[in-house]
Amino acid sequence: MTRWLISILVNALILIVVAGFFDSFQLSGVAAALGASLLLSILNVLVKPFLILLTLPVTVLSLGLFLFVINAVTLMIAQGLMGDSFVIDGFGTALLASVFISIIHLMIQKGIVEPMKKDK
Repeated sequence: MTRWLISILVNALILIVVAGFFDSFQLSGVAAALGASLLLSILNVLVKPFLILLTLPVTVLSLGLFLFVINAVTLMIAQGLMGDSFVIDGFGTALLASVFISIIHLMIQKGIVEPMKKDK
């Protein structure tokens, strides 16, 4: 449970960072970032596996790059459910944001999480 709450907070922070880089990716505040992060975690558990299963041939043919499109779709679903507090101006922005979010996640994983595991 603690890991899940930490991941919600980290994802909210990442969403705030992404919103700072793109004018067409907007959050109304920290509460919206936390809500979007929580909603994205729920979508990643409930919807994302179904989307991956549906698009498995395309994902395999693209060597996994289609997963960025699936991540963009989940971002678009989240912004649709949240209304005016979370706005993405188009699918292109969502796709670019999903790549950016993945890169930040990778940097956090390699720079913070893995070194902490080695110290234990």
